[in-house]
Amino acid sequence: MTEQEQPRSRDADNWAKPTSELHVGHELPEGAVNLNVEGRRVTGVSGGFGKMWQKTYVCELPGTSATPEQVIKVWREHFPEFWPKGNFFYAPLTGVKAGDVVPLQLKMPGGFKLRTGIVVVYADDESFSYIMPEGGMFGGMITFRAHRNAGTTTAEVQALIRASDPMYEMAMMFGGHRAEDKQWLHVLRQLSHQFGVEGKPTVSRTVVDKKRQWKHFRNIRKNAAIRSGAYMLGAPFRAVAKPFKRGGKADAA
Repeated sequence: MTEQEQPRSRDADNWAKPTSELHVGHELPEGAVNLNVEGRRVTGVSGGFGKMWQKTYVCELPGTSATPEQVIKVWREHFPEFWPKGNFFYAPLTGVKAGDVVPLQLKMPGGFKLRTGIVVVYADDESFSYIMPEGGMFGGMITFRAHRNAGTTTAEVQALIRASDPMYEMAMMFGGHRAEDKQWLHVLRQLSHQFGVEGKPTVSRTVVDKKRQWKHFRNIRKNAAIRSGAYMLGAPFRAVAKPFKRGGKADAA
């Protein structure tokens, strides 16, 4: 192998392997629901419906001696711990790595629980990125990175996304952008606390493409919010049926 080939080979190892269908490959904790993930495909930004946004959330970590590599190591290993209370990111216990398919449970207004997931498509010592499956809120990629800026270690979240379908696009127009900003600003503050500093994250937004892609209107057929609602409505029926299922298994044994 030549010297020119080696960097390409190492970089290739940091990308998730292509797959036609998603499958969760790690054990989930009790109570976790793998819904709207298994068997789905991923959705890139070109497959989304709404306006294309680039959002950048930046948080300096002044006073810490942590390197970008150390920040990313902690971020990957403890990623679920930084999310707002009531949101669950069912990652492997060892932390996220390229190729992981991770179910999510997100707290929404009115006690509603949105169940979807993410796929970690890239991970190295200084960054990691994920995209969502069909039916998730966004088509596109969200990247988490750390770097040095004027001698200060800085953590950053950057999203290049479109709302997946008309329903999500409307939700983004009526409070969705604020909710998303609140989430990632919270994550960055919690990350800064991990290194003993009080980070003051900022956000910037840019509309990359104002056009809505009406050809992807039908994405709504796999909308995870609609399917999560149907799952919640079915809870009483599952509760009634549960003893009979257990009985059937016991009798068969």
